[in-house]
Amino acid sequence: MDLFLNFPLWAALLAIVFAQVIKIPIQYIATRKFKPGLAFSTGGMPSSHSAAVAAVTTGIGIEHGVSSGLFAVSCVISIIIMFDATGVRRQAGEQAVVLNMLVKDFNYFIEEAKVWSKKKEYEKRAELKELLGHQPIEVFFGGITGIVLAFILYPLF
Repeated sequence: MDLFLNFPLWAALLAIVFAQVIKIPIQYIATRKFKPGLAFSTGGMPSSHSAAVAAVTTGIGIEHGVSSGLFAVSCVISIIIMFDATGVRRQAGEQAVVLNMLVKDFNYFIEEAKVWSKKKEYEKRAELKELLGHQPIEVFFGGITGIVLAFILYPLF
């Protein structure tokens, strides 16, 4: 039953859910396109990874103090995760865009050569996922989301 009283854990989990769900109306406001699948995808505004690590770190800071070793470890891990979201994962997404373009161009060439129409459907390749990482602003607002939610949720525990 102690698991249900673990405030930093619940703050992080609720921050993930909130950040994933809020992506839908934010995307709708920005593009006028309703995409409920965003709730189950990576990337987008705000970063749920950043919201989660910021919420757990804030929760640990509230419960154990910002001078505790546990807060220090959580803070460093959070910084690494947020940095990775804007670095490696974002670059992988940008590379996926270029690779998908190359695959489309190659497939178009094959089609024009009248060989593509004779191939079976299973021979066609699926596109790579392009929305992997985050822009720095998405990570920033994900972090803010996690911190604010942790402070709002703490009195409930």
